[in-house]
Amino acid sequence: MSVILLIIVLVALIVVHELGHFFAAKLSGMRVDEFGVGYPPRAKGWKFGETVYSLNWLPFGGFVKIYGEDDPEGKESESIDSSRAFSSKNRALQAVVLVAGVAMNIVFAWLLITGSLLVGTPRALEDSEIASAPDASIVFAYVAPGSPAETNGLMAGDTVREVSSNAGTRIFAGNDPKDFTAFVAETPAGSPVTFKLTRGSEEILVSALPKAGVIESEPERRALGVSVAVIGTVPMSLTRAPIEGARYTWEITKQTAIGLSVFFISIFDLSADLTQVAGPVGIATAVGDATNIGATSLITLAAVISINLAIINLLPVPALDGGRLLFVIIEAITRRKIPTKVAGAVNALGFAFLILLMVAVTISDIGKLI
Repeated sequence: MSVILLIIVLVALIVVHELGHFFAAKLSGMRVDEFGVGYPPRAKGWKFGETVYSLNWLPFGGFVKIYGEDDPEGKESESIDSSRAFSSKNRALQAVVLVAGVAMNIVFAWLLITGSLLVGTPRALEDSEIASAPDASIVFAYVAPGSPAETNGLMAGDTVREVSSNAGTRIFAGNDPKDFTAFVAETPAGSPVTFKLTRGSEEILVSALPKAGVIESEPERRALGVSVAVIGTVPMSLTRAPIEGARYTWEITKQTAIGLSVFFISIFDLSADLTQVAGPVGIATAVGDATNIGATSLITLAAVISINLAIINLLPVPALDGGRLLFVIIEAITRRKIPTKVAGAVNALGFAFLILLMVAVTISDIGKLI
């Protein structure tokens, strides 16, 4: 089931990406010969105007065929329909068409995140929202290194279901961070605190002993060394959701761009950690986990994948939009077309690099499951 959902999500996101190229090409006056869902061989095609809209047998993405796009020598720009060819347009319009797919993925991610916020998706709540969320729970957002919390096995992401001390005579089962902090601080000296936690799909018990000196600003107060957040589901208003959706989209995009840039740089100095990235197997597992949590979690994950797809395509790697954009920039600066053989060889190397990377990441994904 996870694999089927993954295929559906990826096809949808790739089709959205190709729609960006499609609309930009149409608006730029370029001739679009075909827009396809899936990859050939063709199952069915319909022609409207000058464009064939096709369904194809290999359901792993989509494509748009722009007249003159694969014409580095500009031969098609010499034909009867020369003014409509990609290769005959100025570099600025070519760049717009190449970047449009990335832009569409980012916009689509924003729409998905905004929609999930409108419906209600698990997120960090403000104090004023806690009472409105029936599923509001305290979650460890951070566990300080070397703290009593870390020493005793508490982990960031753990959800607190119940806290007890004094052999169960004191119990806290609320969701107010201030009350939680006070409960821990007021635990008698030498008395451990026992947590009933949810970690992933497991219910566990962990005991920890609050100690003084953990918080520098309050050295006398006993604490565990954790910071907490309240996670719950509260639908956002129609006026707030788009703004928060844009903020979340920006933060995810920024962090993704930084992370992927660092990863690709680390490949060339041979320090890349493949366990920090996911291929098809890892993404399928994540899709399955998100589906188990709920529809809004799957929608949010789809938004994250859409952003990743956008950033990856923008990398200056031959065979990706970013690599083709780099060619356009070089041609604009030098005022000369890159020779066909050179472009073909570089694209082939880029494609081979991507295939090898995908194989390596997939092997790493499988290793995580064993």
